[in-house]
Amino acid sequence: MTLDRTGIDHVVALAGNPNTGKSTVFNALTGLRQHTGNWPGKTVTRAEGDYLHEGLRYRLIDLPGTYSLLSASVDEEIARDFILFGRPDCTIVVVDATSLERNLNLALQVIEITDRVVVCLNLMDEAGRRGIAVDHEGLAAELGVPVVPTTARYGKGLDHLTAEVSRMVSGETVTTPRQLKITGDLSEALDELVPMIEDLHHDLPNARWVALRLLDGDYAVRQALLDGSIGELAGGDR
Repeated sequence: MTLDRTGIDHVVALAGNPNTGKSTVFNALTGLRQHTGNWPGKTVTRAEGDYLHEGLRYRLIDLPGTYSLLSASVDEEIARDFILFGRPDCTIVVVDATSLERNLNLALQVIEITDRVVVCLNLMDEAGRRGIAVDHEGLAAELGVPVVPTTARYGKGLDHLTAEVSRMVSGETVTTPRQLKITGDLSEALDELVPMIEDLHHDLPNARWVALRLLDGDYAVRQALLDGSIGELAGGDR
């Protein structure tokens, strides 16, 4: 997952379900300043591009489109590993304003991993045509992270999006992300497991999330802990 940050001020991950307009957001922000390759050890295409905002250069990493981060597929594993171990300065989650119930599943999973999230509420024009009204301010209050309405195909809202990302990476925006409230036996198990994971791998950015995946029976995370590869992931992309 090594990422060359030479000449780059900030790294931003771009996540989202398929068919949310994520690629349109990527292309609109990066224009001709983009290139592609493959993710290390994978046949999945890796797209990167740069954009400038207030004199700073941002490297935008277009993650594979996925509905989940539960590592049931290579695409999900790549997206999850980069958000968790790549430690982007901000993660933009693109959601379809016409299908929030399905799209917010991924957004909530990302928020479990990192509090540096901006939700891009895309396809607002299509929502309007269907008579769907979305209270983006109310949604932001519920999620605890900024929500920016956009219509990327026409460039609408993208200036606001990059401004929100700028405020996030500078620390001006402080989020209060909506996360799972855990009580009872599960809470006790986490209290016991998290320190053990932290002792094994001091560089892990979110031992709580790793512990939750272990308790949920995530084989890939368990295997990465057993063979030490999770430590290699945690040391990358910095």
